[in-house]
Amino acid sequence: MDTADLFAQDQEPVPSPQVDACTPLAERLRPRTLDEVIGQRHLLAPGKPLRVAFASGQPHSMILWGPPGVGKTTLARLTAQHFDADFIQISAVLAGVKEIREALERARANRRAGRRTVLFVDEVHRFNKAQQDAFLPHVESGLISFIGATTENPSFEVVGALLSRTQVYVLEPLDEDALAALLARAQAADATLPVLADDARALLLAQADGDGRRLLNQLQQLASAARVAARTHVDAAFVNDVLAPARRRFDKGGDVFYDQISALHKSVRGSAPDAALYWFARMLDGGADPRYLGRRLLRMAVEDVGLADPRALGIALDAVATYERLGSPEGELALAQAVLYLACAAKSNAAYTAFKAAQRFVDEDGSRPVPAHLRNAPTRLMQQLGHGRAYRYAHDEAEAYAAGERYFPDDVVQPPRFYHPTRRGTEARIAAHLAHLRALDAVWQGKK
Repeated sequence: MDTADLFAQDQEPVPSPQVDACTPLAERLRPRTLDEVIGQRHLLAPGKPLRVAFASGQPHSMILWGPPGVGKTTLARLTAQHFDADFIQISAVLAGVKEIREALERARANRRAGRRTVLFVDEVHRFNKAQQDAFLPHVESGLISFIGATTENPSFEVVGALLSRTQVYVLEPLDEDALAALLARAQAADATLPVLADDARALLLAQADGDGRRLLNQLQQLASAARVAARTHVDAAFVNDVLAPARRRFDKGGDVFYDQISALHKSVRGSAPDAALYWFARMLDGGADPRYLGRRLLRMAVEDVGLADPRALGIALDAVATYERLGSPEGELALAQAVLYLACAAKSNAAYTAFKAAQRFVDEDGSRPVPAHLRNAPTRLMQQLGHGRAYRYAHDEAEAYAAGERYFPDDVVQPPRFYHPTRRGTEARIAAHLAHLRALDAVWQGKK
């Protein structure tokens, strides 16, 4: 892979912070020019949005949205370098009013000196609405070029006013080629790192899971362990011994969480059992609560399988109950079995759409009275008032069906039909049964 992703133009390097033996490897290898940046070609390759923005000669405010370890801070620093701006970095986790005020005062001093300011706010989603709003007048006046970094969806976590004044750039996890290039760069830059066997290298790349910083931190930890063990070469067994197993990228309640549950749900709906099982395993691996997954399986059973296979809901309920009895990890097998059953079952959302249609009808309709023949009549007075009069008891009729009877309010001239069963699974038999009953209604109407 060509790791010189970006710009062919001459670039002055970003001044490096003072480094020593205690400086993390990830910080020592932080790109100092745009040519050194690995990955994000969809933004930085020739003709792509950030490259075009850099070439414009005019900095602009932006939100960098992406998972950890993909270069958000690096790109912010390089933006300041490219436009010869003072780079001010604050963290929304640690900063308060004092830090924001000091940053703005420094920006005013820069303006008086004829210099631009790039204000970088890491974890910008941690600032509340009032704190985010405080930047608005200074972004509008051009006092600062605002760059916010976030791992959370800015549509939900960044206030609309600030979002409308910034360009959102979505950064992607580093793919295997990019991670491999980063690993090679680290080994070329630090002769004290151990030599990796092919299986150790593959394991490190897999455990990094698209996070460049995680890869470098684990490599540094591995190097320390290798020195203690007096080893210059390491294999996968050694990596497994000294590094804690890394969970896949996951954020409970965040975008990755909801993207993965969406993928699981859509795989079940799409009758793809292998893919459904994959996403189920991914979520467990990432730390999702199996009870939550069980609740989602119940929803899938009623929303996407429905009456095409009425057993599906019972199987999902049984799986949830089994998990409650057994716990992890044994109970997870019952949930996995339910995932497979739901994915393989006949599908129908007819019950779901019927219910939604009925809700819309009720919401838009008036409060119509219950027809007299359907009303409850437990007292003599109510019977004298005609409640329940002329009601036809279905079990006394042929086929236990009161053909032609009306059950909607009297003034609903053309009763709506909400439920349209499919021709799949059990619902096919339901559809045939309802068609037969409607034929009986037609015969009864003809006899009137």
